[in-house]
Amino acid sequence: MFNIDHLGIAVKSIAQARKFYEQLGMHVVSEEEIEDEKVRAAMLPVGDTRFELLEGTTDDSPISKFINKRGEGLHHVAVHVNDISATFEELKRRGVRLISDEIKVGAGGHLYIFVHPSATGGVLLELCQDPISAV
Repeated sequence: MFNIDHLGIAVKSIAQARKFYEQLGMHVVSEEEIEDEKVRAAMLPVGDTRFELLEGTTDDSPISKFINKRGEGLHHVAVHVNDISATFEELKRRGVRLISDEIKVGAGGHLYIFVHPSATGGVLLELCQDPISAV
């Protein structure tokens, strides 16, 4: 079974962006920097899913490049999978274009891979699994 894990939203400033969501009554439950990805992430629960506000920490980060090219907005859709290793191997076997050739560790210790938009009809799709300690 698949579920939407979160929606990644590229923002210039988490501090500025969160003000709007807080006006709606939403609250950031975690905020962290993922150095390998050159990004700061803040999670806001939305029902059974979350918004992930993403701010680049350097000018050459993927989020900063995205904002420079397209502006702030929806960056990716993340879908939860139960076995990311099996999913990753199956996608590679089928020749699906991926952004990376390895499973990575992201915010909150979640394991993830990104599927290239050319394989998904133009949507950057993240496939993620709960942290190993939570499985």
